[in-house]
Amino acid sequence: MVERVVRLIQGGVTSAQGFVASGVHCGIKPEKKDLALVYSRAPASAAGVFTTNKVKAPPVLFNMERIRSGRGQAVVLSSGNANSCTGEQGMRDAREMAELTAHYLGIADDLVYVCSTGIIGRPLPMDAIRQGIPEVVRLLSPDGTTAAEAIMTTDTVPKAAAVQVPIGAQVVTVGGMTKGAGMIHPQMATTLTVLTTDAAVAPPVLAAALRRAADQSFNRITVDGDRSTNDTILLLANGEAGVPEITGPGDALEAFQSALTTAAVTLAKMLARDGEGATKFVEIVVRGAQNDADAHRAGQAVAISPLVKTAIYGGSPNWGRILAAVGASGAEVAADRVAVWMGPVPVAERGVAAEDPESAEEAARYLAGEDVQITVDLGLGKGEATVWTCDLTEAYVRENAGLLS
Repeated sequence: MVERVVRLIQGGVTSAQGFVASGVHCGIKPEKKDLALVYSRAPASAAGVFTTNKVKAPPVLFNMERIRSGRGQAVVLSSGNANSCTGEQGMRDAREMAELTAHYLGIADDLVYVCSTGIIGRPLPMDAIRQGIPEVVRLLSPDGTTAAEAIMTTDTVPKAAAVQVPIGAQVVTVGGMTKGAGMIHPQMATTLTVLTTDAAVAPPVLAAALRRAADQSFNRITVDGDRSTNDTILLLANGEAGVPEITGPGDALEAFQSALTTAAVTLAKMLARDGEGATKFVEIVVRGAQNDADAHRAGQAVAISPLVKTAIYGGSPNWGRILAAVGASGAEVAADRVAVWMGPVPVAERGVAAEDPESAEEAARYLAGEDVQITVDLGLGKGEATVWTCDLTEAYVRENAGLLS
């Protein structure tokens, strides 16, 4: 087994060799940056995963068809308007965005992917985008900061990460940027994410690696249980690190998978931490399940429960809500075997309150922090899973109560 030493570094979507990016304000939003571009100087292998929502935005449908080629070189992304539920006009607009980007980059238009995020049901302001695309191409640079800023909607901070791992005699980098704060729930991801790497990976291998990484990261987060119409993760691998192409199982693929998953998990946690209105980041660990799938099921049920999430916000160690969520999750559960901890504090044992009469007060003090861990042991087997979420606050309601939110 190869020793996989994955190292987090400062950086983002342009950290891998051969990638540049930019972000500009073109007029989709009143003031903030709203158009981003990520570009590889060499054509790359490409892979993607997309929303499981049956209502898919035109850019998603466009990308799902294009990704079959397994090739790509650029991703153009707009924010402030989802180009979703916009019919044939929406598809024409997505196609024009790709064609314009390809024209100004001087590349084949079938190597360009298109993403949009924002309000659903409005046509794209294409006049603004037509003016913005040549500008975003002109400003391409090795600094990916403006691109990460330009894809934000209700996010409070830009989200970027990068990691490195040795493969053979070379070092491979995986970088990325993501966005999302609301309408976040598993079953692909609720996000726009662009990942880049200077590894050389055959398209079918890249696609499988991305799916595994997404299942361990973006499919394990939830903010509010709602799934977007625009969810997209795109991964470009341009081979500029000089490592031989990864075409199948082996030490190189294991190392690359480890780096890719680490980058994806890092970005996914950023999404949960920046949930709309959130004041606490919550990690839910389920162990002792009959299998990993049951553990994930139980963890997701806890993470999505409004009663659990509001209790965490209020600092209430109400472990009964956690047991109720686990019992309704569909996982195999024997109530008299379940134990619950809030951080290091046992609050329930064998399905009843912990014997220590001071545990509730200790747990309440623990919940006052900004980082919370809930551990549930089902006492049935060796299945384990971890899910990430946030608390649920009045600010979430205010953020989403508007007519066009």
